[in-house]
Amino acid sequence: MRGEATVLHADLDAFYASVEQRDAPRLRGRPVIVGGGVVLAASYEAKARGVRTAMGGRQALDLCPDAVVVPPRMDVYSQASKDVFAIFRDTTPLVEGISIDEAFLEVGGLRHIVGTPEEVAVRLRERVRVEVGLPISVGIARTKFLAKVASAVSKPDGLLVVEPDREREFLHPLPVERLWGVGKVTAEKLHRLGIRTVGQLAELEEATAERLLGKASGAHLHALARLRDPRPVDTTRRRGSIGSQRALGRRPRSPDELDLILTQIVDRLARRLRDGDRACRTVVLRLRFGDFAKATRSHTVGAPTDRTAVLLAVAQGLLADALPEIAERGITLIGVSLSQLRRAGDLQPELPIDWGEGVRLDTVLDAVREKFGATSVARAGQLGRDPGWSTPLLPEHE
Repeated sequence: MRGEATVLHADLDAFYASVEQRDAPRLRGRPVIVGGGVVLAASYEAKARGVRTAMGGRQALDLCPDAVVVPPRMDVYSQASKDVFAIFRDTTPLVEGISIDEAFLEVGGLRHIVGTPEEVAVRLRERVRVEVGLPISVGIARTKFLAKVASAVSKPDGLLVVEPDREREFLHPLPVERLWGVGKVTAEKLHRLGIRTVGQLAELEEATAERLLGKASGAHLHALARLRDPRPVDTTRRRGSIGSQRALGRRPRSPDELDLILTQIVDRLARRLRDGDRACRTVVLRLRFGDFAKATRSHTVGAPTDRTAVLLAVAQGLLADALPEIAERGITLIGVSLSQLRRAGDLQPELPIDWGEGVRLDTVLDAVREKFGATSVARAGQLGRDPGWSTPLLPEHE
């Protein structure tokens, strides 16, 4: 592990909402909600009133009736992300993108060229504000995990350095929810055991944490609580999975509506696979019910595939199995992840791709979309229907 704090975690603040406030001066200082039926993003003014991402639009307006609701502009957010990442890569070649609005940067080698990590961070934040017009928070620490926690603590629009000699002082009083990998279920389990702070988890023996939380999860969380995170900033990592999801609001959805939304999601993901020369073996359906409980269902095919028809058939089968539960509990979100990804060109002869019968149609449609735009062709069942929104994504790493 590093001996000094040289890892930056840079995270744009309330990204979508900040872009809207940047582009419309009348929105600055006002509560802004991006999205209609479901909140996709909220400005800090709206968050202060209790508005949260994925909240239903009606509930959000009940909490903040004076909020300005704006439709999402994904192409604008995507361009803003590209502009910010250009500044990241102009700062250091060691950049690991996490999502379109956050990244890790290793700046230890810049000390004798441009200054200390804190000085680098100050200049980076100023450039993002002046050149892109957006606020960004930065955490600096010895490890990626601590840098990410520091940026979250510094929000909004802050800068926080966690020096090695005060890591324990900084981390241990924080709630266990700050640990990377502690979600609602794990947090509730820890709370039932009387463990509410990171320091209380760190006091356990590793074997005890593994027994309480499971071997892998317990070992991971215990290591983070004890300040162990040797992972370097990785500039070459390719995604092990890709996914997309659609928030649905609270109103009931018919099976036909859900099938249409599922088809739109799978169409987009299959094109991303082919654009990235990837194939996958496992399809995962992700659901959030009306009571906000989450569930996943998955199926693994015999050979890797990038064919839309194959992936859609698997996803539709998973959805069909879940329809009785959806009818009983309602549904507020549906998503699909494709995992066990492989580079398509590297699979033969050990793992040949199942090209399927749709290979010629997929190839033709991809070519048409590349020449005339992503919306130039569509399924007949989707004509005149809301195509939903597609979250901007980082490009695949090579």
